[in-house]
Amino acid sequence: MTAPHVPVLLKEVLDVLAPADGEVFVDGTFGAGGYSRAILEAANCTVWAIDRDPAVAPLADRLHRAFPGRFHFLSGCYGEMEALLAAAGVERVDGIVLDIGVSSMQLDTAERGFSFQAEGPLDMRMGSEGPMAADVVNTATAEDLADILYKYGEERQSRRIARAIVAVRADRPFSRTGELARVVEKAVGRKPGKAVHPATRTFQALRIYINDELGELERGLAAAERLLRPGGRLCVVSFHSLEDRIVKTFLRERSGDAEGVSRHLPAVASARAPSFRQVGRKAIRPGADEIAVNPRARSARLRAAVRTDAPAWGIGGAA
Repeated sequence: MTAPHVPVLLKEVLDVLAPADGEVFVDGTFGAGGYSRAILEAANCTVWAIDRDPAVAPLADRLHRAFPGRFHFLSGCYGEMEALLAAAGVERVDGIVLDIGVSSMQLDTAERGFSFQAEGPLDMRMGSEGPMAADVVNTATAEDLADILYKYGEERQSRRIARAIVAVRADRPFSRTGELARVVEKAVGRKPGKAVHPATRTFQALRIYINDELGELERGLAAAERLLRPGGRLCVVSFHSLEDRIVKTFLRERSGDAEGVSRHLPAVASARAPSFRQVGRKAIRPGADEIAVNPRARSARLRAAVRTDAPAWGIGGAA
């Protein structure tokens, strides 16, 4: 197994992280290891990488050999990074990078079932535990399926798709990616010349739901707030609006720059000191050159912030 691509927005991430000798970093979504390798090559620092996918083990072993004593791998979810690092004796770090969502390596492996571009089992699990997408598709009620597709895929035709799925599974359960993609396409139709497959949002929604990706992101952000020492840097790369909305809201709240306050109202002092200072007010997007080389980068957004010396707010802004 080899690293299939250069990580999205790599230069921009390194500019924010600014690795220095002796510092400690967390790559919370190791994947193919591109961010970890780049950080290790930038300075004589240490990287703790985390991933729940057992398939990344050969890539982690490769970095162990290339950077002995400086690269460490922890198997698990990045939302649990605080406990994972504490068990390894690490209490504070200088930088954290999170690349949210499914990796190109997972998408391109047909037997993982993340994509309908190649026939494979309807799995979609990032780890090796828990229900598969097929379990949800074959057992959830039409109402619950519609809710999943609408909430996690922003699919406007969610109820029509859910009804079609329930009707088909009455005769035979779903087990393959192609079966589900064809049922969705038949249910909603496909406009001639439209590049986006009609099953795209359905597959996104199921993947996010079974892997609890949005909950994982919320837990990961809260853990990063507690782990980063003053001056520590946080970089989060996301690929769709649901993820980006969570990151944007978190950083705006924690930086004391929350939206919704009228400029005509008198200023009110925040009850909490900002725990982060945002790096720029807008998300950083890839340039045309990067998109030309890696079309999957076109929807990427990087949001970054620097930890202040104020206490962490905690989950949901609570102490």
